[in-house]
Parts: sequence; C-alpha cells; structure tokens
Amino acid sequence: MRATVTRTRDDLRQILGRIDGRGYPAYKDIAGSYDFGSFVLAIDHVQGDPFAAPSRLRIIMAPARMQLPDWAAATPLRRTATADWLLRRFHRAAGAAAARRGSGKSGLITVDRPGQEILPRTACVVHPHRVEVRFFAGLPAAGRRILGRQAIEMLCQDVPRLVETALVLKPGDHRDLERHVAVAEDQAALREALAEHGLVAFVGDGAILPRESGVSDRPLRGPRVIPFTAPDSLAVELDTPHRGKVRGLGIPRGVTLIVGGGYHGKSTLLRALARGVYDHIPGDGRELVVTDPTAVKIRAEDGRRIEQVDISPFIRNLPFDADTRRFSTDEASGSTSQAANIMEALELGARVLLIDEDTSATNFMIRDRRMQALVSKDREPITPFIDRVRALFRDRGVSSILVVGGAGDYLDVADTVIRMDAYRAQDATAEAREVAARFPTGRIAEDPGPFPPVPQRVPLPASLDPRRGAKVKIRAHGTDEITFGVEEIDLSAVEQLVDPSQTRAVGAMIRYMTGRYLDGRRTLREALEALYAELDEHGLDRVSPFPTPAGDLALPRLFEVGAAINRLRSLRVEVRGPAVGEDSRGHTS
Repeated sequence: MRATVTRTRDDLRQILGRIDGRGYPAYKDIAGSYDFGSFVLAIDHVQGDPFAAPSRLRIIMAPARMQLPDWAAATPLRRTATADWLLRRFHRAAGAAAARRGSGKSGLITVDRPGQEILPRTACVVHPHRVEVRFFAGLPAAGRRILGRQAIEMLCQDVPRLVETALVLKPGDHRDLERHVAVAEDQAALREALAEHGLVAFVGDGAILPRESGVSDRPLRGPRVIPFTAPDSLAVELDTPHRGKVRGLGIPRGVTLIVGGGYHGKSTLLRALARGVYDHIPGDGRELVVTDPTAVKIRAEDGRRIEQVDISPFIRNLPFDADTRRFSTDEASGSTSQAANIMEALELGARVLLIDEDTSATNFMIRDRRMQALVSKDREPITPFIDRVRALFRDRGVSSILVVGGAGDYLDVADTVIRMDAYRAQDATAEAREVAARFPTGRIAEDPGPFPPVPQRVPLPASLDPRRGAKVKIRAHGTDEITFGVEEIDLSAVEQLVDPSQTRAVGAMIRYMTGRYLDGRRTLREALEALYAELDEHGLDRVSPFPTPAGDLALPRLFEVGAAINRLRSLRVEVRGPAVGEDSRGHTS
C-alpha cells in the first residue's frame, strides 16, 4: 500500500505553507498521495474555488493498523456491514469536529450520510487487505485566497484525529462491530429461509414498525409504541446464526390481505415490508422484518410515460383501437400506469407485489356488482386486479400482499387475511371466509383466462443519451428525480429507493450500461443482470464516472434501476416474446 507513495505529511505541510495567501487554483499543487505513517491520505480532486463542489479525498489503511479483526472482512456480507459500521463512526466524528475556516464551505469535512439501511456504498470499502474511506473537504480560503495555515490544521491535524477516533478500534469497539455484523447476517439468513418455508415475508416479534414522523425514518419511541407480536395461528420460528430461533409472523405465498380500521397500522406494516428487502441497523426496530428480495411496491402513477408495455392482461379494447399489447403513452392514467408498473416489475423478475388501496387507481382494483350492471363488460376495457390476482399466482407464481380498507370483495380471492387492530396483528382468515359466505357480493368474475408470459423489451441505446449539448449531464435530486441529459426522470413513485446515494448510483449505472449492456441486443432484464454480475465481482466503484471513485454512491436494486429506465421519456424499445428459459408458468428453468 505504501510502496508507491513517495510524499509524506511533512511534504503536504510544506506545500500548504508555500501556497498560503495565493490564489485558490494553487491548491492544485496538493493533489496526490501522502504517507501519514499509519495511513495514506489521497487527495484525488481539488475543487476549483471555495464555492464549488468540495474536494474529494481518501483515507487508505491496512486492517491491522485499524485493529480490525480478520473475521470482519471474511465474506462479502461482512465486508458490507463492517464498512457501514466504520462509515457511521466516521460520519459522527466528522460532524463533531466540523469547523468553518473561511469562505463558503471552507474547513468542512463531510462524508456520505448513511440512513437506517445497511447498503453497499462507495464511501467506505473494506477489502481483506485494505480499507478506504472516501470523504469530501472544503479547502480553506478567504474569498479566493488560500488559507494555508488553516489547511494545515485541517489536513495534517484534524484528519489524523478523525482516523484515530473513528477508524482505529479500541478494545470495547469489537463487541459493537460484532453486533452490527451479526444483525446483518441474521437478516440475510431470515431472508434466505423464506422460500424454504413457503413464505414471502417475515415480521419478528418485538419489531417496532412505526416511524418517528413522515419525514424521519428513525423508529418511533415512547410509552405508546406497541411492539409487533405475531398471532399464534400465523406464527413461525426461523433459525438465525446469532439470535438462534426467532418467532414472528410468516406471510405465506399466495394472496394476502392486510385489513383493519384507519390509523390502525395497515399501511405501516406494508411500508415495513417494502423496506424489508434491505438489511437494517441495530436499533432500527425492523431488524427482524424481511421480505422476498424481488418484492416490488406498486402504485398508480398518473402522468408517467409508458413505452411499448403489454398491459393487455389488465386492459384491452381501448377506444380508437389503441394497442394494449404494445401500449405507449406520454401521459398515463391511474389505471394504465398501475398496469404498466405491474408488467414492468414482472418483466424484471418480481415474485411479490405490494399494493396499498390508498395509492391505487380505484377502477383498476375493483368493479363492484352495481357498476358491472351499469357498465357492461363489453364497454369496460379494464379487467380489475381482483380478477387477475389469483391467475398471477396460479400461472406466474407471483404473490400479492394488499392493504385493503374498503374493497371487501377482495375477501373472496384471499388466501390469508391479517387484521391490524391498534397496531396488533390478528389472523382474520377464517372470519373473513365466514363473512364472505354470509354476505355474497353477487359480483361476476371478469377473469379472461390464464395470465400470459410477459414479453421482454430491448432498449435502444440511442434513446438513452445523457448529454446536454456537448457535455454529459446526470444529476440526482434526492430520491425523487434524476436529470439525465435533457430529460428529467421522475422517481417520486418509486418508493423502494430509500437513499439519495442510491439515486446517484442509478444515474451512473444507466450511463455505464448504455452501449456496454444496453447494446440494442440484450433485453432490459438481461442487461441489468449482466451489470449486477459485474458489480458482484468488482463492486460499485465500477460505475463511478471518476477515475478515482467518489464516496457518494449506494447500491440500488435491479428493480429501481429498471424503473428509472422505464420512466425515461426518451426511451425507445423493441419488443420480444417471453424471456428465454421461462416455462409456461413463467418460472425460470
């Protein structure tokens, strides 16, 4: 690690002293790597002025220097969890040491801020023989004049203190790290156990599902918080490597309804299940909430663009002979957008759909008996989801979990009914069947037959152009939007994007894929699977737009990258038949 580094901390101090008081561009002289003895400081990019994006730096250390145990880097999952733990320590220490030293952001040291999930990130990368922490620093200046002495304090004194505080483990730190890694390994084990037990989700006893507020993802605390407890009839016990056997609610494959009165916890449970595709940190409350990793949250999305999606399993015979087998529109309605969202998720391999009545198009979800009598089927192009949900499971092997508060007709198609009563879960399956038998709706099923295989689409690379004029323009805006060339990709309805760094990664991944995997031959699913195979081998650094990766990306799922591509208004595709290797039930052979 140190053999190629010829400059030292003293050299850095001398350069900063020499350029003190000069114009800001003289900071370019400090670019490079410096041996600080216990670590190497790499200054990869120097900002152009104090008001520009901050400079990019890396701390590179040997695990032995950090007192990092060998087991912490023994597997990919442990490396991700260890990196997450180190990053959180560095973030806390940098926040405590924050001090402005001049104009703009001079003197501030920042690092990518992790949320409640444990995600692979570029901000901290753990290898068996090397650890890197990538961070940002505002180099000190007064106006546009270099403050060399303050820069010496910042880089030659503050940074070493941060390293000592956050990255060198003390005797008591090993237990905390072990707990962090153990929580991630237990969640992975629970998620892997789902299929073996015929489940699509698990909610462990004692889980805290409510969040602090609508704008905070931290757990709600206080005497009124009700820990989750599984009803005995739906309870299962699953094995974990660290906690041992864990009891909780097992949601089986098939069609599951979550019912109950308003404000009793239905949507709260569904949101926890949507986040259960990710591992969570100790103390989050959802450490024992896991969901099939292919679960996709579906909602209506008025106004989105749709490009040649086969929505015919749900919508046919539109006015003016619109082709619903290759349906395109620049302004989708609630029903056509929800149909497209389902079909796009299935195209990418989703095995579980999560749907909340509150964020769905009513006419897509249900047509009751009275409306069937008033508007005959030959005048209604929509086959509502209630009439396709069983075929989805029977013919395609896709389960559905639905929050239902008002559409009691769904009791007729449910395998399992969970009632939330004051945030307490009850098994209402038998009672729901009795109610359905006692109060028949008289509704006529509109099922048009088996659920067909899903066509695969091939994106045309010329339609994914990140340039604005002569320059590449890709910029993430929180979790809701990406500027991609001249287009704005609206991701506000893609609810399982949980971190702005994931959104940045989505933009970088689309750019990296275009021409390489999005080559006009591969289907969207094939291109994404090829990319993720490369990332599994080489890490998320692979898609960084910089020669030396910056620390501002977090790994999204394949489904969210696909969702972004599908929402790009310039997207053009060619349509193929069902994916090669699918049998008549849509299962990959």
